[in-house]
Amino acid sequence: MVKHILFVTATRAEFGKIKNTIFYLNKSRKYKVTIIVTGMHMMGKYGSTYLEVKNFFPKNKIIYFKNQTENQSQDIALSNTIKKISPILKNINPDLIIIHGDRVEALAVAISGSFNNFLIAHIEGGEVSGTIDEHIRHSVSKLSHLHFVSNKDAKKRLLQLGELNKTIFITGSPETDIMRLKNLPSLKDVKKRYDIIFKEYAILLYHPVTSETNKKIQNDLNCLLQVLKKSNRNYLLIYPNNDPGSKTIISNYKLKFRKLKNVKIFRSIRFEYFLTLLKNSFCIIGNSSSGVREAPFYGVPTIDLGNRQKNRTSNKSIYNLKFNLSKILRVLKKIENKRFKKSKIYGEGYSAKKIVRILNSKNIWKTSTQKYLQEI
Repeated sequence: MVKHILFVTATRAEFGKIKNTIFYLNKSRKYKVTIIVTGMHMMGKYGSTYLEVKNFFPKNKIIYFKNQTENQSQDIALSNTIKKISPILKNINPDLIIIHGDRVEALAVAISGSFNNFLIAHIEGGEVSGTIDEHIRHSVSKLSHLHFVSNKDAKKRLLQLGELNKTIFITGSPETDIMRLKNLPSLKDVKKRYDIIFKEYAILLYHPVTSETNKKIQNDLNCLLQVLKKSNRNYLLIYPNNDPGSKTIISNYKLKFRKLKNVKIFRSIRFEYFLTLLKNSFCIIGNSSSGVREAPFYGVPTIDLGNRQKNRTSNKSIYNLKFNLSKILRVLKKIENKRFKKSKIYGEGYSAKKIVRILNSKNIWKTSTQKYLQEI
């Protein structure tokens, strides 16, 4: 009997991670696949990235809906998503819902799916970050029935949360499937597509931290602006996610950062193209998870600023700093032309195939939607 699997995607980065799994499942005769597209994908301000999903997957298998307006708070976005998703789930009646990560949309789908007695699988549970995202991620894990985790540490944390050992599978992180590919776009083609004239460059990705004030964000941006002015480097800036505080960041980019000749700003960059840019960058700076996940995979140095990725991982290629101009400039000088040993802490690839292999097991489909706490 064909199993109907529903995926939900809300951001450019998230879709880049899960689309290999979608590809393999859709290719199989054992499964019918539907994708719900919402969140940042539907917002022109962030590049209308729903178009990437549209170009990747048959139109009749995609459901789009907008769950928020600009600067809406996360609790309202959560409420809106639940209201939209509930009738869709009841209409589709999937055999399994697969969600990824720690965004508010993942939590909304986990809540609605759990309340309506649907089987839920969560990708990349059990990880830590030190912000509200971590709260969301652990909440999603507790509402999910199957867990596809990146490594042993993540599995250990889920066990500490009371999840059953038999429901946790170490598959590695799905982005490593794409990261290891030898046929990623060439640097020449990427530069041509995005009109990048810099010979060498660093990538700057700075997201708002929901537990910090706009004043703190503004102070951080003032520091970053001085770094860009005084470091004698070129920078590719990519828009932040749409968490509260993003308006302040984007406003600064438009009014101050874009005036610098050593800076080029993008609303969005397709995941495969971003990986090529990252792989060939001088370093990545900011507070994005890309600095602690993707960059170490390539041995690219990371200057991780502030608390957003606090406690997530430690690696010799990652320099954890506060927003201090002199220290940041010192490290930028220190890592000049430097590459580190490549890290495989989040997997070595083939994650999608591992997930499909697990789903091909008949016993998986006997998993009960009634959860029990495993006491330690």
